[in-house]
Amino acid sequence: MSAIRYIRREIFKVTQAEFAALAGVTQASVSRWEAGVAPSLDEMQAIRRAAADRSIDWNDAWFFEAPATGEAA
Repeated sequence: MSAIRYIRREIFKVTQAEFAALAGVTQASVSRWEAGVAPSLDEMQAIRRAAADRSIDWNDAWFFEAPATGEAA
């Protein structure tokens, strides 16, 4: 699973369209991220802010590698 897909599905628990709204991008951008195109620094910061706004414990390492299956977030 891609790192961004892990963040979207396992951390935020939202659809691509919902995640796009949180990050201030299009659903197509989220799809590209999940296919391997990295988000920009500004987009990563927007995702981090969205996590903070939702009181989600955040780990920047998730941007680079999703935890192994079964590993605690």
